[in-house]
Amino acid sequence: MLDTVIKNGKVVDGTGNPWFYGNVGIKEGRIVAVGPNISDDAKETIDIKGKIVSPGFIDGHCHSDLMILDFPESEIKLQQGVTTEVVGNCGLAPVPVNPLHKVALQTYVEPVLGKANKDWKWETISEYFNELDKSLISENVASYVAHGSLRIAVMGFDNRPPTKEEMEEMKYILEEGMKAGAIGLSIGLLYSPGSYSTKEELAELCQVVAKYNGVFSTHIRGEGNNLIPSIKEVIWIANKANVPLHISHLKAAGKRNWGKVIEAMEIIENARSNGMDVTCDVYPYSAGSTMLTTLLPPWSLEGGISSVLSKLKDPIERNRIKQELIHEQEGWDNLVASTGWDSVIVSSVNSINLKKYEGKSILEISQGNGKSPVDQAFDLLTEANGNIGIVFFHMDEKDIQQVMHYPNSLIASDSLTCYSGKPHPRLYGTFPRVFSKYVKQDKVLSIEEAIRKMTSFPAKRFGLGRRGLLTEGYAADLVVFDFEEITDKATYEFPEVYPEGIEYVFVNGKLTTKAKNHTSQKCGCFIKQSSSTIPVR
Repeated sequence: MLDTVIKNGKVVDGTGNPWFYGNVGIKEGRIVAVGPNISDDAKETIDIKGKIVSPGFIDGHCHSDLMILDFPESEIKLQQGVTTEVVGNCGLAPVPVNPLHKVALQTYVEPVLGKANKDWKWETISEYFNELDKSLISENVASYVAHGSLRIAVMGFDNRPPTKEEMEEMKYILEEGMKAGAIGLSIGLLYSPGSYSTKEELAELCQVVAKYNGVFSTHIRGEGNNLIPSIKEVIWIANKANVPLHISHLKAAGKRNWGKVIEAMEIIENARSNGMDVTCDVYPYSAGSTMLTTLLPPWSLEGGISSVLSKLKDPIERNRIKQELIHEQEGWDNLVASTGWDSVIVSSVNSINLKKYEGKSILEISQGNGKSPVDQAFDLLTEANGNIGIVFFHMDEKDIQQVMHYPNSLIASDSLTCYSGKPHPRLYGTFPRVFSKYVKQDKVLSIEEAIRKMTSFPAKRFGLGRRGLLTEGYAADLVVFDFEEITDKATYEFPEVYPEGIEYVFVNGKLTTKAKNHTSQKCGCFIKQSSSTIPVR
């Protein structure tokens, strides 16, 4: 007897092949049969009457590192059909923790990961992974080792090359993380302290990742004026270390750079034709989301948030930063200069006095207070101790469609944790939006290709083992949805709204969400990289 049979569905199996009518049989957490002639002899039979059944969606780039422990029901992602998340992205993670630099690490990650409701019970990467594994979570989780957090643990926020001893310590911690099951190393070259690293330093670290068949994932150094040299830089690193490369949220930021994604994809294709394993991901929105501090000159971020705030309070340093923000820069991407402060929207602040500004642009706030936009941004950072999240409109819809259509791009949310305020709507709407806008409305993707980019592609790319396909022997992570009804409802004005059209979500064979309601099943697990225990010698 089977545990569950899902019958009379349009099966989209994750391969990219055309859908077909069929049934899916589940037993002991695995798919045991897919096809038209499966017995109804099961503890539970669900007739989905021609609706779509597919593998559960895999969010291959998000920032739920702490939220998944604080909110193990994972309603935000399950309501979208997501059954697995990949965390530790952009070099940002709550591990490893060096007690000497713990406060610096927390101020580094909290604007993105959120301020956890619970104490951090870990110091090492393996301890954090164990915390995920033993917690009663509702979805699956895989993780990178995050380079920025790794560097802070060993070097703090020092802007200098590591000593030989420091490099060996970073390599040791990284290797321990890979042995514990990390899928690779993520780097945020836009953010300090990742931005302080040379390509040679990063290549040396990536050689450890290559030994364990891991992936080198990177938020590149520049996504605007420096997009092309930044793509070339990470390709050089990956080639030097002989490691697979995954470029996070490929985009061309700033109006003067729109259209450059074509050249970026040509560079990726050229690398692939030369035998390099290079891929990328994309999210289905023309606005990004990050911290307000990332718009400042890189040099001003040295020493961490406390140092930034000191510079903003010093008249000479403040004026130097201000002058750089007014004009385009060659050494770093000054996206505000080309895009404007009206495109920078305050999404979240940790100050009660500033809550009234959430949902408003820096320009709008400055006009109301009789200040210049630059001074207004500085004053907000000072009053909020640097912890201000933003939504930033800096991309072109045509570019998004180009990258979405690219066969070697997968789809991910890049969603930031937001415990209050107005988060980017991608936190609530990414995966249904792909169907409603890019499959049904704009016809950029077929339904089969969209599902491939959300299921088997990320599962294979990130070494998640037997997941991402509707086939015998694979984990029974499934989603059932109504193709006619599926749509995102979250908007920039009202972002915390669940989508429509998702009817059932199974995680490891257990019905976890039914008709928008959590069933109280918490059967998620920590997924170790599939080859992490078999290092390549």
